[in-house]
Amino acid sequence: MLFTSIIVPAFNAEKTLAETLTSLQAQTCAEFEVIVVDDGSTDATAAVAARFCNDPRFRVVHQKNRGLAGARNTGIACAQGGVVAFCDADDLWEPEKLAGHLGHLAACPQVGISYAGSAFMSEDGALTGQAQRPRLQNIDAKHIFKRNPIGNGSAAVIRRAVLDEIAFRPQSETERDWFFDETFRQSEDIECWLRIALTTNWAFEGIPGLLTRYRVHSGGLSAATDRQLAAWERMVRKLAPINPQFFAQQEKAARVYQLRYLNRRAISGLDSRRSVQLAKAWLACSLRPLWEEPLKSLTTLAATALLALTGPRVLRRTMDLAARRSRTEVPS
Repeated sequence: MLFTSIIVPAFNAEKTLAETLTSLQAQTCAEFEVIVVDDGSTDATAAVAARFCNDPRFRVVHQKNRGLAGARNTGIACAQGGVVAFCDADDLWEPEKLAGHLGHLAACPQVGISYAGSAFMSEDGALTGQAQRPRLQNIDAKHIFKRNPIGNGSAAVIRRAVLDEIAFRPQSETERDWFFDETFRQSEDIECWLRIALTTNWAFEGIPGLLTRYRVHSGGLSAATDRQLAAWERMVRKLAPINPQFFAQQEKAARVYQLRYLNRRAISGLDSRRSVQLAKAWLACSLRPLWEEPLKSLTTLAATALLALTGPRVLRRTMDLAARRSRTEVPS
């Protein structure tokens, strides 16, 4: 079985870190190390992490705050495994997640990045009934750019060889290589995945199941849409010189799905003004999602209209009712 380094970036995560690390400790595959990167926390994150160091598989690395990408890069630099995985300090892994991915990588030598679906949970850890069930096979750069099937930073399990192939060191860096671009504070995941897809021959492939529990935070969802769109635009500008023809052909389709995704984030943040702006933006960009994914697109437009016409209270009540009805569909 391949030895795995699980990297946990942690910044002021005292409330959720213990639950995250407990979920990693409970993996059915025991051949791993966990590297908690305390990214300049000012709360009790370091103390929480230290309690797990009685388990020799766990260790803590401390650094001044460098952001999520910087914490991941530090963890990779410290990693001893031939496989590297990531779990954010507020997410959880199902017990069989690591074993499933390692079996997948062992059976499929062409696969460099293994991932799976994710069940969503609220800030208090309750399953919402919503989930990401991504496309699992026949993934290419177009799918990464347009739909990002990996979905979140706690889903991917990656061969170290993949990361070594995309390593770079900017002139300002004196300590270690970068794998994730630390100049990005948002969209650092998709920037890395797309760079892998455009510059290497490694395959992306998923395995069945909702193997990550992804925590959705309500605070700042709508406000973050401006910053996330700006980061996405910057990612396009950075990577376009790698393959200008690819971006010329795919950028418009990817943009409309990014705008629709941000529309849904604004709805979750109950921001009527921003959700209407984003709905108009993606409809003006392209009507493609209406025929490619009619149910999701029409639901998004209906929720935008409901929020604009009735305000947040009615939509919140509707969302809570839908979550209660669908919660039984998500494995606990």
